[in-house]
Amino acid sequence: MADDFTFSITTTRFDEDYSPSEGSRITTNFANLARGEHRQENLRNALTMMRRRFNDLAAWDNPHRDRYTLELEIVSVQIQLPTEATDQQFPLFEVLDIQIVDQLNGVRHQGIVGNNFSSYVRDFDFSVVLPAAAGDSGKPTIPEDFGDLHGKLFQHFLDSPECQERFPQPPVVCISVSTSKTYRRTGNRHPVLGVEYQQDDFSLTDLYFGKMGLQVRYFMPPGSVAPLAFYFRGDLLNDYSNLQLIGTISTMETFQKIYRPEVYNANSAAAAVYQPSLGEQDYSRTGIAYDRVERSQLAVKQAKYTEEHFIAPHKDLLDRWTAKYPALVN
Repeated sequence: MADDFTFSITTTRFDEDYSPSEGSRITTNFANLARGEHRQENLRNALTMMRRRFNDLAAWDNPHRDRYTLELEIVSVQIQLPTEATDQQFPLFEVLDIQIVDQLNGVRHQGIVGNNFSSYVRDFDFSVVLPAAAGDSGKPTIPEDFGDLHGKLFQHFLDSPECQERFPQPPVVCISVSTSKTYRRTGNRHPVLGVEYQQDDFSLTDLYFGKMGLQVRYFMPPGSVAPLAFYFRGDLLNDYSNLQLIGTISTMETFQKIYRPEVYNANSAAAAVYQPSLGEQDYSRTGIAYDRVERSQLAVKQAKYTEEHFIAPHKDLLDRWTAKYPALVN
């Protein structure tokens, strides 16, 4: 049954001329930046922040901090369903892929795919399934099978020939740490990822990504003011080169400074015991326009689109496939 679902991959260059396609998820960070009167300025400034941060972290043999440039692509994954129904194909995931260009010798390095991971089904789970489970009481209630379909679809894609032929290494998804959890600094330090933080109680997002087959570790890179959450398969510290890790940090930290400046552009660094807060007032704005409220509203809109065009019309098929797909072995 698992072989009945196949995938297709398309890519779009992400640069200052980027404009979201009709099929792109409009709640992605890059799509949000690419709308409005200042879209090109937003994109140019964000890409400049990424390049500067990359060269700041890759400082060896780089005295002028200008050795490397980044080339980014938006990777869009569609799922093809074995059905005669109208909605046979559906947009499943979008992520960023990174190419690192060494201007000193012309060498191109493959970065890590996975940044800015976004998903229609994830929107559906958090914006439709969870509110429905809470009901009129509004009390948080997590269904036992919450995230099962999404997690198995993600794993099925990673194990598919379409993914493995296109990407030589598993993805790393880097996002913000949870504002509902407390993180404690450890003595473990990595030269690129920085100081490691830990917490004893996984967030709902951690558990959700766990169903995708991903582990999580939290690191605050050198020069950063808050830890980032890294979700990965395998061994985060040894499966990727320093340049690859820097590519992931520099791109995602830039987006987080724009999206969550209260946390990632704060004027003081995270303490040894740290709980991030969006209510923090001591922070600096990037000057890049980003509408966080609109993004949340659009997530609900896209969740309902997913329900109408993917979940509801294919419910029996998806339920059967999820039940038969092999359970995750940790």
